[in-house]
Amino acid sequence: MSRDTELKERWDVLVEKLSAQFADGDTLELDAIIYLVGIQELGKPHAKYKKDEKINLMHIAICRLLEPYGYYEFEMFDEDGWPHYKIKEELPTLKAGEQSVLMKEALVNYFVEKQYID
Repeated sequence: MSRDTELKERWDVLVEKLSAQFADGDTLELDAIIYLVGIQELGKPHAKYKKDEKINLMHIAICRLLEPYGYYEFEMFDEDGWPHYKIKEELPTLKAGEQSVLMKEALVNYFVEKQYID
């Protein structure tokens, strides 16, 4: 099975499983799944978040998802418990489709690591 085929199959399983758990069966989009990772990483799933905090949650998720690729490194938790990352390597310039594939791959790897999917 090609890497692309395996990624697509795992992505579809992940979206289906998360959508059933968090969206009453509606299909979650990529951004929503990134947001869920941010909430998971912050560890405060029942809090209400303001718009700027939601953006920060997505930033946390992106940093965490791209950390294994060498782009970010965890630095510390601040006094409010929010994780902070530092840039290790600038992200390459990617086309929109390439960004999407990178994030899907990173998300699949994250949820495999968390043993949410195989």
